[in-house]
Amino acid sequence: MDVAVPAGEITSIIGPNGCGKSTLLKALSRTMPLRGGAVYLDGRAIAEMPTAEVARRMALLPQSPQAPAGLTVGELVALGRYPHQKGFGRLTDDDKRIIDWALSITHLGDFAARPIDALSGGQRQRAWIAMALAQDTGLILLDEPTTYLDMAHQLEVLELLQTLNRDQGKTIALVIHELNLAARFSDWMIALKSGAIRGAGTPAEVMTPALLREVFGLDALIAPDPWTARPSLVSYRLAGEE
Repeated sequence: MDVAVPAGEITSIIGPNGCGKSTLLKALSRTMPLRGGAVYLDGRAIAEMPTAEVARRMALLPQSPQAPAGLTVGELVALGRYPHQKGFGRLTDDDKRIIDWALSITHLGDFAARPIDALSGGQRQRAWIAMALAQDTGLILLDEPTTYLDMAHQLEVLELLQTLNRDQGKTIALVIHELNLAARFSDWMIALKSGAIRGAGTPAEVMTPALLREVFGLDALIAPDPWTARPSLVSYRLAGEE
């Protein structure tokens, strides 16, 4: 497999269950050992980079992360500063400034003292994103950040990621199942099936009836979204159904 995540853009990784989306993200983030090949970050093999350096340059939000009971939003976000801490691990003024920024940009400043368990689904996901932001990395990887969220909270999370990309220049790659949201918010899409890349390109190049039939086994009706002009999945059925 040869795959690239374009710098400064939002990349969505799509495909059916079990096709290797999460495995690809784990390989890119060095949380799973490779059987062969290499992953490069800005031209350097990450296998040869110290762990702390990788953590200062790349943040990973895994699927369905769990926080210890009673942990507050502020405490969770502060964990993002761990790769930058030295000595006795005390938070510096710079650490506190970045934590405050991460809480502010995710609209969680008023929730810093609230336990994670007391948050709504969308708020909880924003708290985890805030922790990733506190790492202050140029690259953020997210594994299904919209899973289990209702439509409003899905938009809330993806609009936040879009803002981070546009205003902060963050490179973002995420695994996502909602094809219309992937097409709406992504600059680049990667389609996987059975551990292989079946398509990579802009949403217009990937969201085609032919590729969706190959990857998902669906006959799909695609039309431009009237608000965004991005390709949108209007209707679909199993391939071959009459």
